[in-house]
Amino acid sequence: MVRFSVRMAVVALAMTTASLGLTGTAAEADSGHSGGHHGSSHATGWYVALGDSLAAGYQPKVGDDKTGGYVGTVLIAEKRMARKTKLRNLACSGETSTTLVNGGRCGYVKGSQLDQALAFMHAHKRTTRLVTMTIGANDVTPCLGAADQNACVQQKLTTLGANLNKSLSKIRAAAPNARIVVTNYYNPYLALYFSNPALAQQTSSLQMALNQTIAVVTTPYGTTVDVASAFQSYDTTVVAGVPTNVGVICRLTWMCSLSDIHANDDGYALIGATVAAALPRIRSHRH
Repeated sequence: MVRFSVRMAVVALAMTTASLGLTGTAAEADSGHSGGHHGSSHATGWYVALGDSLAAGYQPKVGDDKTGGYVGTVLIAEKRMARKTKLRNLACSGETSTTLVNGGRCGYVKGSQLDQALAFMHAHKRTTRLVTMTIGANDVTPCLGAADQNACVQQKLTTLGANLNKSLSKIRAAAPNARIVVTNYYNPYLALYFSNPALAQQTSSLQMALNQTIAVVTTPYGTTVDVASAFQSYDTTVVAGVPTNVGVICRLTWMCSLSDIHANDDGYALIGATVAAALPRIRSHRH
């Protein structure tokens, strides 16, 4: 793991103060109802979306969009296969894997996002058909400001691995018919290229370690969808004086215009299309 400099920590934390420190209130929202049972008798299946601000569809100056973002695109794709599919989006902006399991970030009747999701899935055991999750970036981002970044990353990834394994194993048990999809992450900090290209390149090590952890833990339970590749995260081919991966981040996120890590409309559309493209070939697998 590459050690991050103090300068990188200061710049990166300044960029993420507004976006990763989002406040969250009751995140129990779906595509038309807030009750766990209302309308379920008319549904052929449920799509449950879990995770952090990317799953919540957050954009600066707008806030969360739990029926939009990438989840909205995935829902449209799922409805092409099962017309009456309904959405339950329980995502929480600012969520870490620890708060997802234990609560404390957003308000849930059951105490945590995971427990709220499990309660819903137990109530809809046969009809929960798809679960997507985006979690982990908020676990490791604080390491950019740590005195020993390497030790911090190792500890945070160990915690992420344990929490993700716990979450996915419980989801698999609660929703045995569901396809489970976990997205990995693009690297918004490539935008540091314009102030320090070497530091921007170094952030790829953190992205790779995070995404590797997500993939390894997800494999026994479901499918990892490669958002990093969709965003051309490792393509350093220079086009018009700018590396391709940097140009993609500027085009698909708010980093270069507002210093905000979140995807814009085009970015969310690409994440959604990447997940949607994987759906036809993903089958539920029982244990």
